[in-house]
Amino acid sequence: MSAVPRSEKPAGRFRRMLDRLSTSQEDLESEELREDTETAGCLRIGDCRDRQIVTVTGTLRTVTLRPRAGVPALEAELFDGSAALDVVWLGRRSIVGIEPGRKLIASGRISMSRGRRVLFNPKYELRPLGRE
Repeated sequence: MSAVPRSEKPAGRFRRMLDRLSTSQEDLESEELREDTETAGCLRIGDCRDRQIVTVTGTLRTVTLRPRAGVPALEAELFDGSAALDVVWLGRRSIVGIEPGRKLIASGRISMSRGRRVLFNPKYELRPLGRE
């Protein structure tokens, strides 16, 4: 037996393949989203703080029409592999291209609402569909 624990040994091709096969699909998608965040030069959602101006990227997991104070509001959950963020467009019932599974980059000021990060009326850029 080797004195070096298995976790400290350099991983060979076979070991990396076994690790990948034993990892869940959700973990693999989260890892890919975290890599996308780094390559886009955006801040990880998990690192965002209240009242901070940020640029984040991720995949929309849900899109819902949920009125706030009697005003229509389109609400979407953006996930980047580290955490989730609610993106809310006030006064909108729908926006072309804002749909579950779509990747986007959003910029604005983070606020906290009921313990969740929220980004109201952000500047946003839809990522190309063919990139996935």
